[in-house]
Amino acid sequence: MHRPQSAYIHIPFCRRRCFYCDFPIAVAGDRARGETSPRIQTYVETLCREIRATPAIGEPLQTVFFGGGTPSLLAVAQVEQVLKTLTAQFGLAPTAEISMEMDPGTFTRDGLRSLQQVGINRVSLGVQAFNDEQLAACGRTHGVQDVHQAIADLTAVQMPAWSLDLISGLPHQTLTDWTAALEQAIAYAPPHLSVYDLTVEPGTVFHHRYRAGESPLPSDELTTKMYRLAQQRLTQAGYQHYEISNYARPTYQCQHNRVYWENRPFYGFGMGAASYLHQQRWQRPRTTHAYEAWVDEYCEANSAAETLLGAAATLDDRWLDRLMMGLRLSEGLSLDALTQEFGGDRVERLRHCLQPYQQQQWVAITEPPAPVVQFTDPEGFLFSNVVLVNLFETFGEA
Repeated sequence: MHRPQSAYIHIPFCRRRCFYCDFPIAVAGDRARGETSPRIQTYVETLCREIRATPAIGEPLQTVFFGGGTPSLLAVAQVEQVLKTLTAQFGLAPTAEISMEMDPGTFTRDGLRSLQQVGINRVSLGVQAFNDEQLAACGRTHGVQDVHQAIADLTAVQMPAWSLDLISGLPHQTLTDWTAALEQAIAYAPPHLSVYDLTVEPGTVFHHRYRAGESPLPSDELTTKMYRLAQQRLTQAGYQHYEISNYARPTYQCQHNRVYWENRPFYGFGMGAASYLHQQRWQRPRTTHAYEAWVDEYCEANSAAETLLGAAATLDDRWLDRLMMGLRLSEGLSLDALTQEFGGDRVERLRHCLQPYQQQQWVAITEPPAPVVQFTDPEGFLFSNVVLVNLFETFGEA
């Protein structure tokens, strides 16, 4: 088994909750900053307590990802505090990829330089749209001018790697709007692009306002066209479509996210964060008060993480996890590796289940000497949920 070499750090604070968001966040208000908010500082101290109480069971960290929420609301000193705590507890490789999600309008050029000095070397910029009306319709706190300024600042400080995030399928969004957004993104030439299709999650503002596929949201037919268009334009522009929602220039794939897709273990820290350790996924409480109480209990367990884990995942659970995560990658899954870990009978059953989707050209299976199963691009990626649901029904049977 691989030992964990990655850590996800959840920073839950946001100025407001976006209308599509169902993540574990804490609304802090439009003026909130780590430098001036006792609430944020208390959270950082609790987070560091959790890190210090966690046994080091792996090698030095190769990737760290500050997600949220809006991690760019933290003070530079708070980011440094977390990174120093991680380094002291687990070690941090000199070449580690250290990513931070940032929203336009929440950082300055000087702030970026300071973040680089404490170790941040990759930024995931939550642009979402190049249209003020669409940004407002999503409840975003930034406008298009903030986006342009944020990209100018990232360019000026020569951030080693950065990603631009877009969302398709927004309210009132047309194919013309989406084409313009893609062209604007390509013009900025980010090393990495993430393109997400809007999902209307239960409990969100959008869930109360809209029904998926019904006006003012684009129809399913239109969002399908948007996906195909993104794949066409971005690959033509030189990006590799390496995962269902992600595109990158050569050498700029997100190494941290590949840990998830390759089903490797990782530490997770902070409110609502998930870990994958000892072949089990487990998640912390999704509110700040419950998380703080959980950390108190965790620290009192004498740093024995196993006392809070429970039973390890079964072979069936690991098999389904491997299929669900690994097939998201364009390279797919090695059938030889699956056979070695899960047995030839299970792999032959997988081949049989996938035959109808091969005929529809949603799935491709290469043959020896290096047999691989993978979704086709873009059609297989588009209908991947249909295939995965069938696999879960088939292999989830008692």
